[in-house]
Parts: sequence; structure tokens; C-alpha cells
Amino acid sequence: MLYLLDLFGIAVFAVTGALVAREKQLDLFGVVVIALVTAVGGGTLRDVILGNTPVFWVRDTNYVIVAIAAALGTVILVRVFEPPHQLLLVADAFGLAIFTLLGTASAWQQGLSSLVAIMMGVMSSVAGGVIRDLLSNRIPLILNSELYATTSLCGALVFVVLAPFDAALASFLTVVTTLGLRLATIRWHWRLPVFSG
Repeated sequence: MLYLLDLFGIAVFAVTGALVAREKQLDLFGVVVIALVTAVGGGTLRDVILGNTPVFWVRDTNYVIVAIAAALGTVILVRVFEPPHQLLLVADAFGLAIFTLLGTASAWQQGLSSLVAIMMGVMSSVAGGVIRDLLSNRIPLILNSELYATTSLCGALVFVVLAPFDAALASFLTVVTTLGLRLATIRWHWRLPVFSG
């Protein structure tokens, strides 16, 4: 089930990347590139830093296939149907929650410190989007005041606190916390205080 959810997260992030590429009017190759870096960028950085090589998508090419298929499917779909923006935000929230869990758990299972596990959880879930935005000449979402990376941080914190007692419960609550906070942010537009003069 977790593997299928991981593939779902890859697909969702690839779709968001493809939509950003459309916004920037890139060609088909550009669409696929932006979709791929969005989908696998965070996990790739995590695996490289943790020394888990070859990285996950090299060991299992299903991740690449799913990301490319999602990107091409998006190109076709948006010509006949414009997906509601709210629906994509909700799907993105699921991807954020899943990647937060996978990144945090991966570092924790290697016996690394709680701080490193939290950092890997946040990196896995947001770094792909940062790369996407930088390549697309956009201000990365995590640098805006809207709660995004913060929700991932809270979910990862839940995992490292509860995992020593019950890893299964910690995994469940990590997803629930991240997803719940992100959905609440979408619904009520929660934001962090802005640093201004």
C-alpha cells in the first residue's frame, strides 16, 4: 500500500510540474523535464545525502515511468478538461504527506539523529518543488508565507517522537498531521508572520 501511495505522490507532483511548464509555455521535452524534477528531485537529494545509491528511481524505474506518463497525460487532459485548482492542491497535499513520511522514516531506519530524520522528511517532500520553481523562474512556494514546508516539518516531528514507541502509529499520524495541516491551510489560508520593515 505504501508503495502504491508513493507512486501516487510521484504522479501528483509530476502533474503539478507539468502545469507549471504549461504556464511557462515550454515544449513537450521541457514539460517532461520539469515534471520529472518535481516528482523525483526531493527523493534523489535525500538518497544522495544518506548514501542510498543507486537512488530510488534508478533501482525501480516505475517511478520514472509513472512521472513521464503523468506529465504526458496532463498535456493531453488539459486540452479537453481543465482540472479544478482546488483538486490539484488537495492531491498535492497527499503527495506532501506521503513524501514527508518516506523521507523521515528512511533516515530514522538508518539510525540517524532525529534532527537529520526531520530534515530528510522535509527535503523529500519540498525539494522537488523548489527545483521546479527555480527552473521555471518562480519564487519557490516554501519561501512564501503560506504554510507548506511547515506542515511537513510538523509531520516529521510527530514521526521522530512516536516512532521509538510504535512505528506503525507514528507513520499513520505523520501522514494525518501533514495532510490535515496542509488541507487546513488550503481551506483557511493559514500563513506565517511576514518579516517586514
